[in-house]
Amino acid sequence: MAAASFGVLCRKALTGLKVSRSLISPQALASTGYVLLKERNMLLTLEQEAKRQKLPMPSPERLEKVIDSMDALDKVVQEREDALRLLQTGQEKARPGAWRRDIFGRIIWHKFKQWPIPWYLNKRYNRKRFFAMPYVERFVRLRLEKQARIEARKKSLEKKKEKFLQKKFPHLSEAQKSSLV
Repeated sequence: MAAASFGVLCRKALTGLKVSRSLISPQALASTGYVLLKERNMLLTLEQEAKRQKLPMPSPERLEKVIDSMDALDKVVQEREDALRLLQTGQEKARPGAWRRDIFGRIIWHKFKQWPIPWYLNKRYNRKRFFAMPYVERFVRLRLEKQARIEARKKSLEKKKEKFLQKKFPHLSEAQKSSLV
């Protein structure tokens, strides 16, 4: 009985998530998420027990379906939170931040967080360095050159492989050229 009602609930949740996400109430989403969590835990327990007894797990595709349903549910909840945050604060990200340069010259995303005291009195915040010293510029340039060399090697290797394959299979390369023209 419980399995049948769960199947009906999952089918309703999946069709609802695919058809019209905005019509599902937050309470229905929460209850569906709770039911899916219980089902996932039950299936994981069943899987471990089957492993312990060295038997195949009965209907392993159920676990994949439950995980897919939970991912779809999480996506719906995240979309709603993003829309609400965008309406209320105008911020796209959950935690506002800024692009800053760290002490090694890398550009990183720094997430802002609230401190109980002003920034100019906060010793821990002031220990953070959001700038690179002038002597770091040389190493930043070397890192960029290294990345450029790696990309060039990859492109050259792809061209070599392509030439080798054209040489090995000339009839295929000519057929491809004639199909493009």
